Amino acid sequence: MAGGRDHGGGVDDAVARYGGRRADWIDLSTGINPVPYPVPALEAGAWTALPDRAAQQELIDAAREFWGVPDDAAILAAPGASSLIARIPGLAPAGRVHIPAPTYNEHAAAFAAHGWREGDDTPDARVLVHPNNPTGGWYSSDDLGAPFTVIDESFCDVSPYQSLVSYADREGTLILKSFGKFWGLAGLRLGFAIGPQALIDRLREMLGPWAVSGPALAIGTMALSDRGWAADTRTRLNEDAAHLDALMVRAGAGVVGGTSLFRLYRVNDAAAWQDRLAQHHVWSRIFPYSDSWIRLGLPAPDSWARLEQAI
Repeated sequence: MAGGRDHGGGVDDAVARYGGRRADWIDLSTGINPVPYPVPALEAGAWTALPDRAAQQELIDAAREFWGVPDDAAILAAPGASSLIARIPGLAPAGRVHIPAPTYNEHAAAFAAHGWREGDDTPDARVLVHPNNPTGGWYSSDDLGAPFTVIDESFCDVSPYQSLVSYADREGTLILKSFGKFWGLAGLRLGFAIGPQALIDRLREMLGPWAVSGPALAIGTMALSDRGWAADTRTRLNEDAAHLDALMVRAGAGVVGGTSLFRLYRVNDAAAWQDRLAQHHVWSRIFPYSDSWIRLGLPAPDSWARLEQAI
């Protein structure tokens, strides 16, 4: 499986090239909510004690309720979705995997590292990034035919009614959830795998004990239980995404797709657009497979004026 492991971020390299201080830059190269869940003060034990079973169960219960996980499906909390992506290909014998492209490239890298080869003709496994990153496209239950199917819903919390989590109890199916994107706390490193008990048990053994920190357990439980914050956030993200689209269309870009956490545009020269924005200390995302696509995340509320000037 080919393809470089390009990612968003890399602001340090942009600073080295274009100057300024790291704090002066607006990083729109990722799809992380710029208005994160407010982190509360935590009890000392969250920091000083090994995470106990009760705290882990509280998080799992909150996740089951928030995502409407089927009763027969199991849930595993992990130190970020990336740690799960790296291990999941080891759950099945290496064969042919279909990963519709373009998409998030860590899945292809992980399957390749476990000896899988790419193939879309009756594959043994399929990975669906739902909604897709960077295009924002969605899949349906009709796409779940492979014996082993991984559904990456890292960005799905912006539109939960389109989730495929109701199929998480289906044999050979795993749903991935990322906490860092929608709740804006990527540094907390918290992710989830949802699927049949046997698969989840094997993943749990791969991760080992105390995989999730005490602070992540506590904050994750609070955030997943806060339905009001989630509803308000979806409204704000939709409004901000529409505002960003309007700015970019006025500047001559065309809307390709995306989600309310990141927007994908077609421009005449993506590298030139990235360079122009970087001169204003705004970092964006372009892709090695397209010279016309540029992706922008949403700015923080106090950064809109600077972004509009840069655009």
